[in-house]
Amino acid sequence: MQRIALLCLVLVVAALVAPAAQADSFSAKVTPIPREMRTAMTGVSWHKGCPVGFGSLRLITSTYHLPAGGTATGQLIVHRDVAPAVKRILKRLWELDYPIAHMDPVDKYGGDDTASIEADNTSAFNCRTATGSSNWSNHAYGYAIDLNPIENPWIENGKVFHKASKPYIDRTQQKSPLEILPGDKVVKAFAAEGWGWGGAWSGGTLDTQHFSITGR
Repeated sequence: MQRIALLCLVLVVAALVAPAAQADSFSAKVTPIPREMRTAMTGVSWHKGCPVGFGSLRLITSTYHLPAGGTATGQLIVHRDVAPAVKRILKRLWELDYPIAHMDPVDKYGGDDTASIEADNTSAFNCRTATGSSNWSNHAYGYAIDLNPIENPWIENGKVFHKASKPYIDRTQQKSPLEILPGDKVVKAFAAEGWGWGGAWSGGTLDTQHFSITGR
């Protein structure tokens, strides 16, 4: 009896210290926004007067690679018209072993774009105006994705707005596997679906985290 009890104890301890199961293949599904998520989004990332309703949005639940190794499952909210393309892009990033720090709807951060960036969170839909403008952002339609925003910052006249992004002002060489550079595999993965990159803007402003169907 003591042997059986000892064996059970060993099995319990082994289960507790065993690493979490990792996804060994890509998985993604596209669904309408669930009712409970609509409720959570209302007054946060979505509100009355937004240019799209919940019926125009889709939830993508997808696996992705983590920077330190292993995998996780995250979510993006995008417009239904681009959901198939975004699913293909996520699959291509998976195939390229491109890591993503976090991937959660901005509602996790109270709809606060700054808080989402500080968490290095990859996100898409957020009903807000474009930076420095009174016009709706492509994010307000679900037509844009911000990818690993700490390593890929908004750069304005050589300056960034997040302390952790300072090492990434210089875009001439890659300092992190999360960093996106001109013409690299990430830019090509989005370009294959017709999406433009904010890191290719002309002038003194670059939005190196930003991909959208219009390029703006």
